[in-house]
Amino acid sequence: MLNESFEKTVTSEMIERWRYPRFFCGNIGETVIITGGDAAHITRVLRMRAGDLAIVCDCAGNDLLCRITAAAESAVELEILERKPSEGEPTVALRLFQCLPKSDKMDFIVQKAVELGASEIVPVISKRCVSRPDGKSAAKKSERWQRIAEEAAKQCGRGKIPAVGEMLSFEQAVKCSAESGAVGIFFYECGGVRLNDIPDIAPARNIDVFIGSEGGFEPWEAELAQKSGLTAATLGTRILRCETAPVAAIAVLMNITKNL
Repeated sequence: MLNESFEKTVTSEMIERWRYPRFFCGNIGETVIITGGDAAHITRVLRMRAGDLAIVCDCAGNDLLCRITAAAESAVELEILERKPSEGEPTVALRLFQCLPKSDKMDFIVQKAVELGASEIVPVISKRCVSRPDGKSAAKKSERWQRIAEEAAKQCGRGKIPAVGEMLSFEQAVKCSAESGAVGIFFYECGGVRLNDIPDIAPARNIDVFIGSEGGFEPWEAELAQKSGLTAATLGTRILRCETAPVAAIAVLMNITKNL
């Protein structure tokens, strides 16, 4: 806990921002009220009490340095000491269209995509997907992936919680991207251009990335993507696993757009 004299001069530039627990909350007025599971976590797991500091994100890209004024398992109240734009949000909105892999690989993909700066992850069913959950199963998986995205956003210092979108067919996903006006890229195992050779990427503010499942894309899918305006790109001469490819692709794109 900070002593009284230091509290008067503290600013977010003077503190180690990774030092304090991070929470997301939309219930923000003159004070912050955290309820539900986060309130229980604050009091029972972290054992935080009145006077302790935390970072609260308003889900709109702003970080609030807060101090707990009252703590109970049902609700935690905090006063706002300082408000500033989150440093964890990239300048580019990168949407990952990920064709569903087998087993629990999607858990890893969602977590790492959020850590690297993706703004949304959209599960896609392509021709070569082995995993094809039905409606009820798909809903449960989406809920799980959204929880993973939220936890990853807290851990890595994001200012927004990336959304896990509705599961789409490959055709629906391509149409969605084409109509959005984003720079669309699909990584094709049969070849494509290097990312550094795509002129629209560096200044882009919206980028859509398509990654295949095990086995990659069917030729007709690659043809459909290119006819819809997406650019076929390569991540090099080595064939990457479907859970490695999105990590590599997002990292390179964040570097090109000066967000890494």
